[in-house]
Formats: sequence, C-alpha cells, structure tokens
Amino acid sequence: MFSKILIANRGEIACRVITTAHRLGVKTIAIYSDADANSKHVSMADEAVYIGASPVAESYLQADRIIAVALANGAQAIHPGYGFLSENPGFVQSVEKAGLVFIGPSATAIEAMGLKDAAKRLMENAGVPSVPGYLGESQDLDVLEREADRMGYPVLIKARAGGGGKGMRLVENREDFKELFEAASREGESSFGDSVCIVEKYITRPRHIEIQVFGDNHGNVVHLFERDCSLQRRHQKVIEEAPAPDMPVGVRKAMGQAAVDAAKAIGYSGAGTVEFIVDGSSGLREDGFWFMEMNTRLQVEHPVSEAITGLDFVELQLRVAAGEPLPFAQEDLTINGWSFEARVYAEDVPKGFLPAIGVIEHLNFPENCSDFGAGSVRVDSGVRQGDAISPFYDPMIAKIIVHGPTRASALNLLTRALLQTHVGGTVTNMEFLSALAKHSEFSSADVDTDLIARNIDSLTSESAPPESVIALAAIASLGLLDKETDHSVKLWDELLGWCHWSSSAYTSNLVADGAAFRQQITIVDQHQFTVAGEGTSCELKIHHVSGSEFNVEHNGLQSSVNLVLNKQSVFVFYDSQSFTFERPDYLNAQADEAIGGDVVVAPMPGVVTVLSAKTGQKVLAGDTLAVLEAMKMEHALQAPRNGIVAGVLCAVGDQVVDGDLLIQLDSDNA
Repeated sequence: MFSKILIANRGEIACRVITTAHRLGVKTIAIYSDADANSKHVSMADEAVYIGASPVAESYLQADRIIAVALANGAQAIHPGYGFLSENPGFVQSVEKAGLVFIGPSATAIEAMGLKDAAKRLMENAGVPSVPGYLGESQDLDVLEREADRMGYPVLIKARAGGGGKGMRLVENREDFKELFEAASREGESSFGDSVCIVEKYITRPRHIEIQVFGDNHGNVVHLFERDCSLQRRHQKVIEEAPAPDMPVGVRKAMGQAAVDAAKAIGYSGAGTVEFIVDGSSGLREDGFWFMEMNTRLQVEHPVSEAITGLDFVELQLRVAAGEPLPFAQEDLTINGWSFEARVYAEDVPKGFLPAIGVIEHLNFPENCSDFGAGSVRVDSGVRQGDAISPFYDPMIAKIIVHGPTRASALNLLTRALLQTHVGGTVTNMEFLSALAKHSEFSSADVDTDLIARNIDSLTSESAPPESVIALAAIASLGLLDKETDHSVKLWDELLGWCHWSSSAYTSNLVADGAAFRQQITIVDQHQFTVAGEGTSCELKIHHVSGSEFNVEHNGLQSSVNLVLNKQSVFVFYDSQSFTFERPDYLNAQADEAIGGDVVVAPMPGVVTVLSAKTGQKVLAGDTLAVLEAMKMEHALQAPRNGIVAGVLCAVGDQVVDGDLLIQLDSDNA
C-alpha cells in the first residue's frame, strides 16, 4: 500500500478519497486554486499545495504542475477523482513517466474508450451489443442528415469525446438537425477539445442501466452488479439506484457478462463503468440492451453500489493500483438491500436548472449520517456552512445516499433524508428532488429517461410561501421567539412582548423573490401570535422543539418547521420547500423601474460563446440571440418579444455575471 498520495481533484470527490485514505493510514496531498483556498478538501488533507488561478485551465488541468507537486512532496501515486484529468491518457502517460502510479486504468484502456465511435467498433468486435448508428469520420452535414434519415427519427447526436450529457442533443425531426448538430459540435469542442460527433438511433422508451466493473493487474475482472440511472434531465443523472428495478436474473447475468467482456477487451484495471441503453417498453430482455460507452474512472454514483455490496471502491482502487489482486471472485459477490443517491445542486430549477452561485449561509444534513461505512443515511459533500458556490466549477453541494432492506424502505429513507437537508443562501434543487422521490411513476419503479421531461411542469412548479410561513418569518425576524435559532443572532436581548395595559404589536417588513411582505404582529400569549398582512390574518401557536426545529399550529394543523436566522435573512424550511426572506436595507433600495421585455440579461455567470444578434436586426419572440456557456453546458438566450435590436452590449468570449445586460431591444417596437 502507498504511504502518500496526491489527489488531482477538488470538492466532494477529493473529500471522499481523503476519507478512505486516512482510514487506511495513507497520507494525502490536496491541490487547490484561488477559489478553493479555504475549501473543505484542503482542510481535510495532510498537506495542501496551491496550484493556480480559479479557472480550471489554469489550475486543475495543469498536468505538469500537478505532477511536479506530487514529486516535490513525496507522493507515490496520483488519484484523479472524476472529471478534470481522470480520463486523459496523456496525463496517465506523464504520471507514469515521472515514476508515479496512476490510480486508475492504463492510458491504452482510457484511449480505447475515449472516443465513442472507436469504442463502439471495439465493442462490436468483442461481441458486445451496440446501438445502431453512424460512426464514420465525415462531419459533412449532408452525410450526417442522410444517415439520420436512414436510421429514422428520433436520433441522438453525440460528441464522440463527450460524457456527462455534454455535447449531446436529441433530434426529433430533420428540420432541427443542423442547429442541434452545430450546438453539439461546439459543446464537444469547448468541453473536450474535440468537435467530431456521431449519430445514433434513439430508443423511444429508454432506460439507462450501467454495470460497475473492477479489474486488477493480474487479469481478473468482475462486475459488481448494476445501477439504474434513468432519472435524468438534459442527459445528466439526478437520482440513481442499485440494483435496477424489475431486473430479471438472466438479464443481470447477460449485462454483467457483456460488461466484463468489454473490460477484458481492453485489459482493464481499476474501477470502471460500462453504460447500456436498455429498451424498457416491454420489460427487460436479454436481447434488449446495447452498449453506449465506458467511463474509465470512478463514477459520481458509485456509493449506491458500495451500499449494496458492502465494499469501499476507493480502497479497492488503491489496493489494485498498489499491485494487489482483487480479494474476491465473481461468485463471492452478492446484493444486499437497496440504495438511492440524490444529487443536491445549487441550481435554479424553475429557470431551467440554471447553475447558481452564492454563499452557503446555513447547511444542515440528515440525522445519524457520517462518512462511508456508518448508518443507513450517508452524505458525501465537499462544502461546509460559510463556503461559496463558485462560478468556476460544478455547483454540486452534496450527494444524499440511503440504504435499506427493500426498495420501498430505501425510498422512504430518501424522502425523509431530503426533508432533513437544509441549504440557505443559494437556490437549490431540493424541492425538485423531493417531488421526484415522491412521484408516483418513480415510486412504482416505472422509470425511463423521459420521466422527468414528461412530468417537468409538475416537478418544477414554483411554490409561493404559505401564509403561515410568511407569518412565522415575520415573527422570527423581530426576535419574538423565545430561543436562539442561530448562534450568530441573539434573539432575546430584552423583554420583548411585555406591555403593562395591552397586547404588544410590532411591524415586520420582509422581501422574498422580489415580493414585499408587511406584517402586523400582535403577541397574544407567550407562544401565541396574531399576524395580519394585506387582506390576510392568521393565528399561530409556536413551540420550540430543538435546534432549529419548531412546531407551528395554524388552523388546527400542526407542522414541523425549521427556522434559521442570520443578520439579514430568515430561512424557513417547510415540507421539502425552502424560503428565504430578506430584511430590506432601505439605505440601498433600488430605484430603477423594471424594464420588462426590452432587454436580454445573463441568467447566470458564464461565457458568451455565440452572438447572433446585430444592431438594427429584426427579431421574433423566441429567436436565439446569443449562447451562454456555464458549467460546460450551453444555454440559449432568446428574444423576449418581437422587436428590433437597439444595442449589443457583449462580445463572443466575454465573461458575464448574473444580471449583466447583454442585448437591448428598441422600446418603440414592442
């Protein structure tokens, strides 16, 4: 076993690797950028070394600099995590040339699976079933359109070097092919440095099922069963589970063997995942699955497979890289129970899952959870309360992993764990995850990759704060509750609520999502309040339970509510929803009036990659005027109405932030 390793990554996966390394007595070296100087993975590691500026190209992709840090600080091996350099064969070769060990597969294996077209040809030669498609070198639009016509629509355009949903577009008809092909090609170039795309037939009732494989340097390869990753939005996974629902024994055996054959065909060593597209239209069949791609690294969703097998995959990675054989054979492996993983992101779901930034002012994870190996609820996270979600990296906050004896029990655990996860200071997808976990199709295991898109309106509807929540926030904002809800704010500095001859009354002014709430509060008793707003009035009985939890009675109904205050905000967590109320700062009140549909503004931080709008140009509502790249995903910015472009205030390559004015329409042409 190694005595010291360097982790060429950041965030959640760096923390995950450090946890196992320390359990095994292996020292760790972290690297960090300007944005990560005070991050969790830096504080967890035995040593941490500055690697460069915040953009990934100047820090976490600096292969030579990373290797130099490893050598200078006595590391014997480098763990790449996932993303960044984890599937870069050139990096592997450089690591090995420097006399270090790469904790992962060989450069040859990564290269074999790195391009989707070459990988599919290799798999076909190995007898692994593959989806029909065009794998030729030509990128001529006429050629690709003819191939798509031959397959029949719908088809998928995929950047051959892509992964994680990047560089992938679903094309429903020929009229959209050109625009979507160009978008996929651009995204492939920007994310992977390769614009070449392939075209595949799209399976109309698809399930995404993948097989976890492990190989060693002694020729042994096994599979560790399957994961169902069908719950996706924009081809990115949201909730994963293991094993797959309704998986017949014969199909599991056939898929597992196909995955092992794929790994053996490239002499695979370490952790890997073979992904299959599966026809779920009439039950899972032994002839109804096809190879999509192989991820030659540890997957984001690996914890669900750890949960059902009882194995620590990072430990296995370290042992295999150190030359040890796998400590088990295929017949030794069994499935124990059921596991789910939900990915918590800082993203604005109602705005189309746009990535968000902000400081995490409050963070609470489920009860009775710890790092790997303890309890039925596990949280893998790379952030802490007070950390900032940066525009430079993936906005993941945490992975919530649960394990139970059955699918139903594990799903109940997931629902409860999501209710107990509270994030304040940035918008998140928590309400969306909770709605998805409780959705009837998902709970009945009727899953496919279109489930989210099919139910997107009900899953992403915005919830206005209930009357009782607004009233509770108003009461708390004035310090009228008999406890400290947060150590940063003392709420009982004086005898608030005492009056000699009548009930005490107070006025609260709060703002939430641009709406102002002015509330008149009367203290009826120690735990009882009357709150009146514009045309509304309600009575609340409020009792402190423990920590940030309160019991609130309204109209005879008692609810559990979590409440957290800081100097400027009130965070209320209620029934899988979170609401943020701000105390307005009247000295900095904005006087500008809204200018409605006359402008196009940046909805998130990003880089302008395409700019089609020109001054004087006539546009129609819905026309794409620019394309913004954020978190390596493209977002089309469309004209809000018919009109004439009065001004273009950005250029291709500009780095913009949320709210920046990009394009102005002529107000006289509304």
